[in-house]
Amino acid sequence: MKNFYEVEDSLKLNNLGNEIHGMISEMYPICRSITGNGFRDTLRIISKYIPIKVKEVPSGTKAFDWTIPKEWNIKDAYVKNSKGKKIIDFQKSNLHVVNYSIPIKAKMPLSELKKRIFTLPDKPKLVPYRTSYYEENWGFCMSHDDFIKLKEGEYEVMIDSSLSQGSLTYGEYFIKGKSKDEIIISAHSCHPSLCNDNLSGVAVAATIGRELSEIKTKYSYRFLFIPGSIGSITWLSQNEDKISNVKGGLVLSGIGDSGNIHYKKSRNGDGLLDKAMAHVLKQSQEAAKMIEFSPFGYDERQYCSPGINLSVGCFMRTPYSEYPEYHTSADNLDFVKAESLADSFGVCMKALGVLEGDGIYLNLNPKCEPQLGKRGIYKAMGEQKDNVKKMQMAMLWVLNFSDGKNSLLDIAERSGFNFTEIKKAAKVLEDNNLVKQL
Repeated sequence: MKNFYEVEDSLKLNNLGNEIHGMISEMYPICRSITGNGFRDTLRIISKYIPIKVKEVPSGTKAFDWTIPKEWNIKDAYVKNSKGKKIIDFQKSNLHVVNYSIPIKAKMPLSELKKRIFTLPDKPKLVPYRTSYYEENWGFCMSHDDFIKLKEGEYEVMIDSSLSQGSLTYGEYFIKGKSKDEIIISAHSCHPSLCNDNLSGVAVAATIGRELSEIKTKYSYRFLFIPGSIGSITWLSQNEDKISNVKGGLVLSGIGDSGNIHYKKSRNGDGLLDKAMAHVLKQSQEAAKMIEFSPFGYDERQYCSPGINLSVGCFMRTPYSEYPEYHTSADNLDFVKAESLADSFGVCMKALGVLEGDGIYLNLNPKCEPQLGKRGIYKAMGEQKDNVKKMQMAMLWVLNFSDGKNSLLDIAERSGFNFTEIKKAAKVLEDNNLVKQL
């Protein structure tokens, strides 16, 4: 197996972007929810890429202050007008039904039906995404343009769904590294036909898992494909014995749109991935933004709850609810871009590469600068003077600050070099017995 740095530079991101988009296309038609067969179908697609283990947690199981809800499945749903024409059709878009709607078959006047229909008056052409997970209810969603065209009369309403004792399903993939210390990569996988939120996170996480499985890693990696909120709460409640091994993590969400990257720090703000991501983004993504933690958002708020307090940040492009396509039918296959997916994947891999490559070194010749020329180091760096000068400066930084206290990432941040350059300089020095890793 190759080490991380032998793989990082050879990744063909353009090809991977198209492949990730293709994976999203395969999952897109499925009606997912926080439980049910749609979620299982999604995990079966993920299992083509990485060998996930599927876990089932029975309805009624306690998960801290929560309880695993009944399992929801749906076969069909529609609304017909008085002429028998379907004016809402689940088969055309699963967003047309309020997720977790209980079964119903009835006839009613327009005045009563309107109370059960959700629209977006400010986005009249789009169908909204709505849920009713923890309150037994039913409803439909449609575009506001179609809603205002509805005529008086009797309407036939049908939702062929079930809400019964079953289980919550999630997928888990574990890569054992040299250390028992773990990094979590988490993606909520419960939304129906919404590509950016969050098939983008699911597909990129699966691709990262596949790439890491071919690399010798220092850390162990745990990938979680879970329903939002209740999934992370459930995993944490059933795996408290593993929490102490978790040294950091990423929640991946909304990473396929064309917006700039945003990274939301963990609760403490100074975790391993907080520092690694800050460095990578500063070096390669000028328009990227680091944002402070807040107890609102995705599953990072569960991993960062005070009684758990893991250093898990959230990696996004345009933050949730800040793009008009969010939670609407416009979050489709056209909205997510192969180049954005590839870029998100590449940045995440670079940040993980910092974690994998970081370490504390000790200068074995600390009294003044060692003579590098007599060791043939300059010749080994090639003939280009600019490269030699740059590498020389990087080596001087490594030598000066390898005092057993500063990590390579600390040196990269202080020197202004990117981490890869500092890591390469440290390797040259280590190969020449001038420094050693502690």
